[in-house]
Amino acid sequence: MNSHILQTDRLTKEIGKRRVVSDVRLQLRQGDIYGFLGPNGAGKTTTIKMLLGLVKPTAGTIRLFGKDLRKEKMAVLRKIGSLVEYPSYYGHLNAIENLETVRRILDVPRSRIAEVLSIVRLTAEANRAVKGYSLGMKQRLGIATALLGNPELLILDEPTNGLDPSGILEIRELIKKMPKEHGITLLVSSHLLSEIDQMATEVGIITKGQLIFQDSITALRQKSKSTIRIAVNEPEKACSWLLANGCQASLKESQLEVAHAPNDRIAEIVSQLVGDGFSVYRVEEKGRSLEDIFLELTGGATSL
Repeated sequence: MNSHILQTDRLTKEIGKRRVVSDVRLQLRQGDIYGFLGPNGAGKTTTIKMLLGLVKPTAGTIRLFGKDLRKEKMAVLRKIGSLVEYPSYYGHLNAIENLETVRRILDVPRSRIAEVLSIVRLTAEANRAVKGYSLGMKQRLGIATALLGNPELLILDEPTNGLDPSGILEIRELIKKMPKEHGITLLVSSHLLSEIDQMATEVGIITKGQLIFQDSITALRQKSKSTIRIAVNEPEKACSWLLANGCQASLKESQLEVAHAPNDRIAEIVSQLVGDGFSVYRVEEKGRSLEDIFLELTGGATSL
């Protein structure tokens, strides 16, 4: 049985002559927290709107729960909750009254209101007018609204955008508990790598409308493994010598760079260099942060 509840194939959107999403192939498995990461303007929101049937693709297909979105739109969307951009609400009404307006449209039991307020930890504030809520509380109310229909898939577009640190923490912890405690799969978009790193199990990176990385967050972290830099007197000659002697090496910033290895192996490389007449000035470990990897993948985009 295919465990993917969301698959897109060559999903493309053109606006005028500009291609804003190009040949995107998303794969989202049941139980994942999929971090959809990219700089502002990369195509995240447009992609999400296509997944929700709000924007018609120029080309490509979308399959949700094994069904073609174009052919079975209503059946598919009943299983999805979403919060795209800023949540809408009636400021003069309290949380219960706001949720009641949506509940009637969805035709779900009235008891569901208390359930979703409990999930987002707003029960104690449920009778306050929403206009007095903090940004974080308003965002949690938006998520509660998205949960009213008891969705299997929850899609959140930049849910921590504009929040203070405490609000970000509240949303992050809420997202992290949903798969295990409520059986909900999530797709969460963000331009903040630090946020995706702390909550996602899978990550897709999009830039200029193209999906350039899709794998587990662990695989992304593995790309940030450190290397060893060796400063020598004749770096180009030393690099050629190492390559000729079976050691994978390259030149970075006029220094030798070799893969991270145990101390005895690094000592052996240094000894071989010195033994062949090279002067070794310095040996240091050079770490690559996830931010470095993100910048490399996105061509220097600065939204981290």
